This record gives sequence, C-alpha cells and structure tokens, in this order.
Amino acid sequence: MGVVETDRGRVRGVVQGEAVSFRGIPYAASPVGELRFSPPRPHPGWTEVREAVQAGPAVPQGASRLERVMGARVPDWDEDGCLTVNVHVPAGALEGSAARPVLVWWHGGGFTSGSGGWDWYDGGRLAALGDIVVVTANYRVGPLGYLYLPEIGAANLGAQDQAALLAWVRDNIASFGGDPREVTVGGQSAGAYSSLALALDPQTSGLVNRVLLESGPFGLAPQDPQRAAENAEAYLRLLGVPDGSDAATALRTLPVEQLLSAYGQLAGQLARPGDATPPMYPVLGAPGVPRDLHRGVVDGGLEGKPLLIGTTRDEASAFTAFDPRIQNLTKDGALDLLTGQLGEHARELYQRYADRFEEPTAARVFTAVQTDGLVRNDSLRIADHHAAGGNTTYVYEFDHRPAEDPYGLGATHCGELPFLFGSFDAFADSPMVGRTTDAVRELGRTFAGGVAEFVASGSVHDWMPYTPATAARIRHFG
Repeated sequence: MGVVETDRGRVRGVVQGEAVSFRGIPYAASPVGELRFSPPRPHPGWTEVREAVQAGPAVPQGASRLERVMGARVPDWDEDGCLTVNVHVPAGALEGSAARPVLVWWHGGGFTSGSGGWDWYDGGRLAALGDIVVVTANYRVGPLGYLYLPEIGAANLGAQDQAALLAWVRDNIASFGGDPREVTVGGQSAGAYSSLALALDPQTSGLVNRVLLESGPFGLAPQDPQRAAENAEAYLRLLGVPDGSDAATALRTLPVEQLLSAYGQLAGQLARPGDATPPMYPVLGAPGVPRDLHRGVVDGGLEGKPLLIGTTRDEASAFTAFDPRIQNLTKDGALDLLTGQLGEHARELYQRYADRFEEPTAARVFTAVQTDGLVRNDSLRIADHHAAGGNTTYVYEFDHRPAEDPYGLGATHCGELPFLFGSFDAFADSPMVGRTTDAVRELGRTFAGGVAEFVASGSVHDWMPYTPATAARIRHFG
C-alpha cells in the first residue's frame, strides 16, 4: 500500500486522514556545483524504494517580507535536494479506480521565497475534499532562480524548473491515480503569475487544461531584459565579482549564503515605499515568458481553457500595514508617491478612492490604489477578455477578514490560503487569520469545494459563470 513506480524509481507514501501523501520526490537533479545557475537536468534516480514521507528542503532563500502577515518560518532550505515535488491523492486513487483530475499548484513569495513542501500548502485535505490529485513543488527563487545572465545559461531558471515539473506530471501522475489529460495549473501571487505564463507559453500550454489564478500581480509587466541585465550587474558588484572575470565559475563556487546576502542588499537598494516589485523576477523574452502575459491572453493563448481567477478585497495591506513609511503618510506624501507611479492623473485618482471611505486616511487610500493597480484591475481585465471570447470563466473576491484585526489587514494578500488548504493550524501565529471558528472552517470548505469542483470538471455548479464587466457575477466569500 502506498508504493508507486515513477520514471526514476519507486516511492512510498504515508496515509494521513483520507489521503495518501508522497513528499519530497526529486523531479530534477540537485542544482549544485556545475548545475547551479543552469537549466534543470534529469535526476539520476534511485534503486531502493524511497520513503516519501518528509517534504524536501526549501530552495535557498532569505526570510519572506510578509513574515509579519503570514507568520515566521524556521529556515529549512538546502541547495542540495531542493527540486522536489509533493503528491497528495485521495485514499482510493491508488486502487485502480478511475483516474482523478490533477491540480498543479505553485506557491507565492514574490519569486524570492516559499516552498511547496511547507505545511501551509499541504494538499491532503484538498485532495480528499474534492477527490482530486494535488501536486505542489519547489522552484528556484531569488538570484538562484531569476538572475539574468543568459551568457552563462541563467535566464528564468525558476520558470524552467516549473516547466520540468509539468513534464514530470505528464510522465508520472498516472502512477498516482491522476489523469495527465486533466491538469489544472494554478497558484497564488507569484504562483498565479507563473501559472498564467505556463498556460500561455507554447512550450508548456499543451500540458495545461484549466487555469486557477489567485491574487496574481498582473499589473507587474515581465521584467525588461535591459533592466534585468542592469540588476544582474549591480548584483555581481555586490558580490565582488569583477568585470571581465569568469562570472560562471565565481557564482558556482561562492557560498550560497553569500549569494543570498547580496540579494538582500540589492533588494534594499532598489526598494521604494509601496512598491512590491522584487529585484529579480521573470524576464520577457527568456525561457517561459516569450511574450507579455496580457498580449498572450489577447492573442488567444488561453482559448478553450476554463479559467477561475480572483483576488482578496484588501490585497496590498500585506505590503503596507507594517510599513511606517506608508502608515505615516500625509495626503501630500501619498500624492507624491502616486504621481511618481501614475503620472498627472494621480490627484483625481486619489480623490476617487478617498470617496470610498468614511475615514479616508492617506494610508488607506494609497493601499486601495495599490490593490487595484497591482492585482485587481488586471485580473478583471484578463477575466473580461477570456469571458468575452466565450470561454468558461469564474471570478471570485475573498472578503473575509479576521474578527480581531489590530493591524487593519482586512482581507489581505494570502488571506485565502488557509481556507483553500484547510491549513488553519499551520497559520496559528498569523494575524491575517484570527480565531478559527466553526464558521471560518465552513467558509473554507465552501471556498475549497468550489475550487476543487473547478479542477475536477472545469465548472462550479453553484457559481454563476462570469460575463464581461458584470460585478454581480463575481462570487464573494466573506
């Protein structure tokens, strides 16, 4: 019971509740030594049955900038053995019954942090609830995943890892009771951004049947190659790698801690109040992102693929609630920041948003503008175009806020995650969740059940399909 044959060797999972989980399965070789800053390579495999009980280590990374929102993590990263996948299946899926639809779900973290193996994203409960197979995985982040030095083979390596994982699912998921012809690719935040890119890229779009996009920062265009190259040069200077030297050798021999430290310094140099842009993220024209994402949607890249897309009501509070530079803004200060971002119409926009609030503090107005500019407006733009083409489209807004909300987070970025995965206990120290009452758990079952039904069939029986620019067709969870 619980032993499965993969193309690299056999693995044994563990029964937990109504699901069987296989954790820490390598889907690519360890990106160490000569393979650091290189595209993913096949894993050499193993001969004995591999115990797939524990998740593999996270990829090397610094602390998340949303620790105060989501809760702190004890560092668990290791460069060796970090490219792993976790497969969660309903208890009956391994008994030769009908193949289950598959959800490949990517974690967020601003392309800088996160792990598919963390208990925040444990897919066992969702798999059992929806009678689906749930797959989570690691991909390289930060400089190891998104440093842009194509001359040494480093270009969107995190995206290349994700493509390799989709190929692994195609080749192996049937052994776990999953149907490789029924694959939903989805994720939250950077994971949603990645999922849209995978669904649009001609190299991977054929492996994607449905798309789930939670709180994607689609207001952020893929990084311009020139800007990415400039950031790479600044990064090399921080590392002390001189011009004209063999950058590949230096980058592959430096301690990984030094690589992370320099990335943190670069992030500090580039940081601007209210700007959530990471120093390194997917680059336009590099592998995985052959064209602008919105252009890809307009050109029909999602045609025929059912789409479920949504946001939380107060996305940007995760980035502003604990930033004194934002919380102490005056109206003039907020206008200065918005003018720098948006140009001359910032004042008119500020007033339009201020009119929404009974007490329109500058911080509240600025946060609301950022929520729409980074996440909501472009999510709706994608939904409008997809639905206008006659494609099945569902849109949600997650409105639930914790009963105790001392920091004014509201329904913040990441707030729906414990509801999707039923992982409330893993967020015990997170102010975005609050007390887990029976009503909170029931809301989670409703939200997760709708997502699972979409994964299973491409539709949700008690959600109205979205039609363009129709707010009444947005399903609210609060």
